[in-house]
Amino acid sequence: MSGNGNAAAIAEEDTPKMRVIRVGTRKSQLARIQTDSVVATLKALYPGLQFEIIAMSTTGDKILDTALSKIGEKSLFTKELEHALERNEVDLVVHSLKDLPTVLPPGFTIGAVCKRESPYDAVVFHPKFVGKTLETLPEKSVVGTSSLRRAAQLQRKFPHLEFKSIRGNLNTRLRKLDELQEFSAIILATAGLQRMGWQNRILHPEECMYAVGQEGGCSVPVAVHTAIKDGQLYLTGGVWSLNGAETMQDTMQTTIHVPVQHEDGPEDDPQLVGITARNIPRQPQLAAENLGISLATLLLNKGAKNILDVARQLNEAH
Repeated sequence: MSGNGNAAAIAEEDTPKMRVIRVGTRKSQLARIQTDSVVATLKALYPGLQFEIIAMSTTGDKILDTALSKIGEKSLFTKELEHALERNEVDLVVHSLKDLPTVLPPGFTIGAVCKRESPYDAVVFHPKFVGKTLETLPEKSVVGTSSLRRAAQLQRKFPHLEFKSIRGNLNTRLRKLDELQEFSAIILATAGLQRMGWQNRILHPEECMYAVGQEGGCSVPVAVHTAIKDGQLYLTGGVWSLNGAETMQDTMQTTIHVPVQHEDGPEDDPQLVGITARNIPRQPQLAAENLGISLATLLLNKGAKNILDVARQLNEAH
C-alpha cells in the first residue's frame, strides 16, 4: 500500500503541470459572458494552457446612485482590475473597450481586440409603450440612459422627451424599466442585449452615432459613424453640447486597399498591438488611424473643443 502510494506520488510529481492563466473580470453577468467567450477562444488557440477566471467588483459597480459622468473618478470599471494586474494577482483582464481610460497606466497595453459586435444603440420600451417609437412617445416621457453621448444626440432629435440617468447592470436597468413607472424607455447597447440572449427586447433601434472605442467613453458627448464603400473608408464624427442644442459634425474619407492575405493575418507590429486584424495589412490600418486623427483635428479647428469644454464644465457643475 505505502509503496504504491509513493509510486503514485512520484508519478504525479513527474507529470508536467499545465500552466494556469488567471483572467480578471468584473462580476456582472454580461462581463462574465464576455470573458467566457474570450477564454473559450483562447482555449481553442492554446489547448496546452488552463484558464482560471477571477471576478471582482469595481468602483463603478458599487456606486449606483450617481451618474457615471458625475462621479469624477477615472477608470471606474477598471481600477481594481488594474491593481490586480500590478500585484500579479491576474495575468490579463477582459474589458469592454469603452470602459478603458483613453490613456492606459504605465506598463499596460491592449493585448487583443475581439471582432466588434453591433456598435449601435437600442431603445427598449416599458411594456405599456410597446409598439411606440421615441418620436411617438407622449410629451415629457422620461427616457433613461447612462451615456452623455446618447442623451445629447437624442435630446436634439426628440426635444419633447426628458432624459434621465439610469444606473446598474443590464439586469438591474431592465428591472427598473419593467417594474417601476419612472421610465417610458431606456437606451442600451445592442451588443450587450445580444450577448445576454435578449434580442427580443431590442424593439426599435434609433439613428444615433455610436461610441468610438476608447475615446471619451460615456462621459463625453462624442460619437462616430463609419462605412466602407468601393474602396473608400468614410468616417463621420460629431460632438454635442449636453442638451444637444449645439453640434459640430463632419465627414472625411480615405482610400484603403485590402489585398487577400494569409488567414493568420499580417505579422504583429508593436505599434499596432491589439488592433492587428486578420486579412488587413498595416497600410489600411494606418490609413484608418490617420483618417481619425485628421477628422478630429478638423473638428477641433472648427470649434469642437469649445463645445466639449463647455459640456465638461456644465457636467461638473451639476
